[in-house]
Amino acid sequence: MTHMKRMLTTAIAGLLTAAAHAQVPSPAPDQVPPPAPAQPVAPVPPSASLIDVYKLALDRDPAFKQAEAQYLVTSQVKPQARSFLLPNLGLTGVVSHTYSDTPGGALSTTGIPAGNRSVFDRNVNGFGLNLSQTVFDWGQFKTLDQAGKRVAQAETTYEAAKQDLTTRVATRYFAVLQAEDNLASARSAREAISRQLEQAQRRFEVGLIAITDVQQAQAAYDTAVATEIQAQQTLATNHEFLREIIGEDIAKLAGPKEDFPLRNPDPQNQQEWVQRALSNNLTLNAQRIALDIANEQISIDRGSRLPKVTFSAGYSNQTTDTTQTLYFPPGSPFPSGIPSQSTQYPVGNNWSLNLTFPLYTGGLNSAKIQTSVYNARLSQQTVEQITRQTERQTRDAYLTVISDISRVRALKQSVESNRTALRATEAGFEVGTQTTVDVLVAQNALRLAETDYAQSRYNYLLAAMALKQASGSLNEQDVAEVDSFLQQ
Repeated sequence: MTHMKRMLTTAIAGLLTAAAHAQVPSPAPDQVPPPAPAQPVAPVPPSASLIDVYKLALDRDPAFKQAEAQYLVTSQVKPQARSFLLPNLGLTGVVSHTYSDTPGGALSTTGIPAGNRSVFDRNVNGFGLNLSQTVFDWGQFKTLDQAGKRVAQAETTYEAAKQDLTTRVATRYFAVLQAEDNLASARSAREAISRQLEQAQRRFEVGLIAITDVQQAQAAYDTAVATEIQAQQTLATNHEFLREIIGEDIAKLAGPKEDFPLRNPDPQNQQEWVQRALSNNLTLNAQRIALDIANEQISIDRGSRLPKVTFSAGYSNQTTDTTQTLYFPPGSPFPSGIPSQSTQYPVGNNWSLNLTFPLYTGGLNSAKIQTSVYNARLSQQTVEQITRQTERQTRDAYLTVISDISRVRALKQSVESNRTALRATEAGFEVGTQTTVDVLVAQNALRLAETDYAQSRYNYLLAAMALKQASGSLNEQDVAEVDSFLQQ
C-alpha cells in the first residue's frame, strides 16, 4: 500500500510539472494591450476645440464604451480555452456524525430482541484529491489557437471603433460649425434685407419707386426671417447630435482659421492609397481574421472524429470511529451498557489512462463539419465584399480630397466676386439703374456663396480624415493636426 501511495504521489507531481512546461499550441502574443481602466469623467468646458471634444468622447461615448467592453469580454476567451489543456486538481473533504438509539422489538424488523436497546454512534472525517489532465484532444488544441484569433479580431474591431469615433466626432463637430455659419449668414441676410426694405419704403414715400418694389422687399424680408428661424433650429439639432456623444452641450466651438493649408494626399498616388487600405483597413482585417476563425472551426469539428486521451488519478484518506452500546433487561445473562468501539483508517488511491473514440454519432459530427465549411464560405464572400467596398471608399476619398481643394479655392474666389457684384448692384440701385429685385438677388447669391465656401472647407477636412480611416492610419495625431487649423 505504501509503495502504491508513493507511486501515485510521484505520478501526480510529474503530471503537474509536465503540464506547466507542456508545449501547448498557442497564438502569437496579443498585439494591442487591453484598454486602460476607466478614469473619472472630466467636466465639459464652456468652450472647446476638436481635440478637446475628441478626448471627452473617448471617456463618454456609449457606443465606444460598448466596443471597449466587448473587447474586454472577448479577451477572456483565450485563458478559458487554455484551462481545458491544463491540469484540474480538486480537493474533497468529509466530516459526518451519525447517532441512533434503537429500542428492541420484533427481531425480524430491528435485529434486537424485545426488551433490549442499542445505541450507535459514528464519526467520520477524511479528505480526497482528484486530478485530471488532458493528454490528447485535437479539438481543444485548435480551440486554443482559435481563441487567440478571436482576441486578435476583438482588438482590431476595438481599434476600428476608435477610428469610427474619430470621424463621428469630427462630422458632428463640423456640422455644428456649419449650422453656426448658416445662422450667421441668414442673420446677416435678414439684416441687409431689412435695411433694403426700409430704404424701399422711404423711396416709395417720396415717389421714386413703385409699390411693387416695396412688396418684393417685404416678401424677401419675410423669407429671410423664416430662413433664420430654420437655421436656429438646425443649429440646436446639431448641438444635440454632438451632445449625444459627449453627454453635455458645449456652448462655443473653435472654428477654422481664415486660411489653413490645403494639402494634397501624401503620396499623391491613388493606387498607393488603395494598396495601403487593402493591407491596413481595420474593418477588412477584422473580417479576414473572422475567415481564419471559420477555417479553424472546420479543423475543430473534424477533431471530433479523433480519439481523446485523458489521465485521471485520485487519493483518499478517511478515519471512521464507531461506538455501539447494547443494553439488556435485568436478569439477562449478558453484560449491559458495555460499549464496543472500532476505528478504521481506510486509505485509497487510483489512477487511469482513458481513451475515448467516437465510432458513430448518428451523423452529428458530419453535419457540424459541413456547417462550419458553409460558414467559412460565407466569411470568404464577406471578405471579398468588404475588400471591394474598401477599395471603392479609398478611391472615392482620394478623389474627394483632390476635388475639395479645388472647390475650396474656387468658392473662396466666388465669395469675393459676389461681394463685389453686390456692392456694384447697390451702387446701381442708388443711382436708379438697378431695381430692388436686383439687389435682393445679389444679396442671396452672396449668402449662398458664403455658405458653400464654409461647407467646402469642412468637407475637405472630413474627406482627408476619411482617406486616412480607409487606409487604417487615422489616429489622435491626425485629430490634433486638424485641431491646429481651428481657433476660438
